[in-house]
Amino acid sequence: MLKRALIDYLERDGVTHGLDMSTTAKRRFLETFQNLVLRPRDLPYKVMFPGPTGTNAVESALKLARKVKGRESIVSFTNAFHGMSLGSLAVTGNAFKRARQPASRWCTARRCRSTTTSTAPSRTSSGSSGCSRTRAPVSTSLAAVIVETVQGEGGINVARAEWLRALADLCERQDMLLIVDDIQMGCGRTGAFFSFEEAGITPDIVTVSKSISGYGLPMALTLFKPELDVWEPGEHNGTFRGNNPAFVTATATLETYWADGSAMEKQTRTRGEQVEQHMIAITEENLADVKEYRGRGLVWGLEFHDKGRAGRVAKRAFELGLLIETSGPESEVVKLLPALTITPDELDEGMKTLARAVRETA
Repeated sequence: MLKRALIDYLERDGVTHGLDMSTTAKRRFLETFQNLVLRPRDLPYKVMFPGPTGTNAVESALKLARKVKGRESIVSFTNAFHGMSLGSLAVTGNAFKRARQPASRWCTARRCRSTTTSTAPSRTSSGSSGCSRTRAPVSTSLAAVIVETVQGEGGINVARAEWLRALADLCERQDMLLIVDDIQMGCGRTGAFFSFEEAGITPDIVTVSKSISGYGLPMALTLFKPELDVWEPGEHNGTFRGNNPAFVTATATLETYWADGSAMEKQTRTRGEQVEQHMIAITEENLADVKEYRGRGLVWGLEFHDKGRAGRVAKRAFELGLLIETSGPESEVVKLLPALTITPDELDEGMKTLARAVRETA
């Protein structure tokens, strides 16, 4: 269906590359995104195309926050991951990814605790928050806070809804902007289209990428409240701020899967419950070895007391035909990101393979 929409567009000689200019494909995507995603959720966001990748979206969010507030510092969190270009790397907490980069004045973040659901205790700093501390008063030094509602690369650390609401309140009281990085956890990964919906908050800026095109084509969005639109004409431009083939597949994806957003959300939550039941079984079978499991929707992590175990499990799973990865500051967590369109039988098969990989690496 998505491929057919793309092929039809190309066969009609639709505009492939339009720079920053308006095209029919861009207009149709914007109308569909407004009608199926933003308006039903009463979200007021303006939509910016910052470039084709997630890190482009983060860079533009940081740049906009600093311009709006007239301040330089951005708060990020221990074990956060926001990208690999210099600005987004400055708010990334992974020590390995930051190791060979000089200190940057782009961000002066405070070392913070990441927060999880009630199934796991809050995690103390691992020494990987990355940015230096600041002694300047909050009101005069900080422009924004950037946060993932679920840290993907950081180890599947799930922020509680109450904590997110408290963070949003803190930002408002301290005159800081709240940026939610929804690049990995948005587009339905946790259930709702945006991962922050469950908390009932409206971030000032949201970054979206990865799954938004629906077909693996490069595409990213930076969403922000209308009053934050302080860009001058051409102030943040770029050659690839608009990928028309991606607009076509993104529109088809929204119309196919999000015309009835509640159905897609319900399916993801149901599949998530299915994963959790398998996680319970794996934990009970390996009670002495499994430290904990955690997740939301269709993103889950499985952590062992032996920090090297996750890598061995991923290797054995690959040998058995299942592709999974590891995450966390020491790659100590098995990370599961099943396709949102996965069937119950496929999910059962994958989870049984994971259980076998765990069993055979004991």
